[in-house]
Amino acid sequence: MSTLSNVETRRGEANPPSVRVASDTIPEARSSQTGVSVKYVPTPGKRWYVLRASYGREDRAKDYIVEDGAFVYIAKRYALKTVNGKQKKVLETLIPNLLFVYTTEDKAEEYVKKTPALSYLTFYYNHFELVDDQRNPPLTVSCKEMENFIIATCNNSEHLKFVNESQCHFKGGEIVKVIDGLFKGTEGKVARVAGQQRVVISLSSIGLIATAYIPTAFLRPID
Repeated sequence: MSTLSNVETRRGEANPPSVRVASDTIPEARSSQTGVSVKYVPTPGKRWYVLRASYGREDRAKDYIVEDGAFVYIAKRYALKTVNGKQKKVLETLIPNLLFVYTTEDKAEEYVKKTPALSYLTFYYNHFELVDDQRNPPLTVSCKEMENFIIATCNNSEHLKFVNESQCHFKGGEIVKVIDGLFKGTEGKVARVAGQQRVVISLSSIGLIATAYIPTAFLRPID
């Protein structure tokens, strides 16, 4: 299963820009190479592993792992780039070099340590925890947090931002839910980022992601 950004294509565009996701489910995603689809369903024994691909090879790693039958998500956004002297919208990875793989511990170890074709792949480690041998374990993200991340980023909006706390001017600490618009279903904190009101979500030990501008009428506080 490939990234959700590869599910469907608008007419005349090489890369599909948008997938709507309901807040209570992550939809079927399809491999652009094989046409085979598998539905992401929370499964005992599987977790969301964060992997790092050196030199921007996350899409290459994704293609290999998708062919092996695992679910992979790479957050992307559109950006204006100069191509042959002309400005063009292209998809780029929102969090450079990172891909999120829903699989078992054994499979994750196999991809990172026992697969020559993925020799450029490493674990993204959790630097806030230590295991028995006093080493940092591979970072995993909870299903709930991951689903919120996918809902917030699967639309590939050009206004998505990967930010740090100093760039966010939070308006209190309450959690809100976006109830309408492109980011419907996203949960996070309201903040001003780059002069606009946005909803900011946190991704464990990785960073913060800010949506595009969200009108106040589209926000509902969560108790």
